[in-house]
Amino acid sequence: MNCVAIILAAGQETIGTENIPKPFVNVFDKPVLMHTLEVFEHNPQVDYIELVCLKGWTEIARAYAKQYNIEKLKNIVIGGETIQETIYNGLLGLEDILQNKDIVIIHDGIRPLVEDAVLTDVIQIAKEKGNAISSIPNNEQVFVVDENEPKTTKQFIPRETIRRVSTPQAYCYGELLEAYKYAFANNIGIFGPSYADTLYADLGKKLFFSAGSDKNIKMNTEEDLGIFEAYLNRDKDLWLK
Repeated sequence: MNCVAIILAAGQETIGTENIPKPFVNVFDKPVLMHTLEVFEHNPQVDYIELVCLKGWTEIARAYAKQYNIEKLKNIVIGGETIQETIYNGLLGLEDILQNKDIVIIHDGIRPLVEDAVLTDVIQIAKEKGNAISSIPNNEQVFVVDENEPKTTKQFIPRETIRRVSTPQAYCYGELLEAYKYAFANNIGIFGPSYADTLYADLGKKLFFSAGSDKNIKMNTEEDLGIFEAYLNRDKDLWLK
């Protein structure tokens, strides 16, 4: 059974005054995307990596991967206009390579702080159950916005009944590809801020929670980059000791 990571790096958004896409912003002279790829490169359970990249940046990504010795990177495909198109393109790019029972891990290229323990758990549960979504308990109060008065609320959701979900997510390849083909043919679950897990929910499929981490943040803002730098500095200090 193969285990392949599909790393998503097709977004055009930038951070602050940087005029380059988020995955290619440097942190300590290395693109965020390369920090992310290194985690998967060094994880023994990941057999190889496919990158779904923003059009016009594939050769740059390939050059960086060579520079940073990302030897597991075997395939680069172009992303789509939406996150769901990007995921779908990634799945189609593996159609002649993977078997139905192989595991694919979908992960955001701008989440470089994913930990091996999180990867290990999401892979193991996907092998056992058919899918797994990285999650953590919600520790804050959650209220539902009133549709008629958006600045008011009359309803709360007990926090013990909800979980915060992010990537990595892992799925049996054949089932996920079939779900995406059906969804795109029938315009189900492919619009707005949807993802593989929300598509499964829209199709009525059961999802299984795996371990997550508060540390596993997205690099969306300059503040996020500062947090990432702090983690890297801390790890460097621990190593020097």
